[in-house]
Amino acid sequence: MLTLATNLDALTRFGRALADPIRCHLLLALREAPAYPSDLADGLGISRTRLSNHLACLRDCGLVVTVPDGRRTRYELADPRLGHALDDLRNTVVAVATDRTCVDADDKGCC
Repeated sequence: MLTLATNLDALTRFGRALADPIRCHLLLALREAPAYPSDLADGLGISRTRLSNHLACLRDCGLVVTVPDGRRTRYELADPRLGHALDDLRNTVVAVATDRTCVDADDKGCC
């Protein structure tokens, strides 16, 4: 049974997914079009085992779903609005000055 996540849960899941560059690449690839695991692995240049772990994380976060297609399984974004959210996030981050870091970057280990 599907339930709606709280705002905090949804943001935490989205943050967990975006915390890894491979998962970011996967989300951006699936933003363009649904894809099969073998094509995603080849496109990213990673093993299918490694890809499988990242796809499982994205499924657990509720960001991607599997769609049976004969004997194969296709992956796609769980909701088309995720593609728009990724675009908005990407455009916002690109607009941030690249020569700046957090004021407390050295103390907090961020940026």
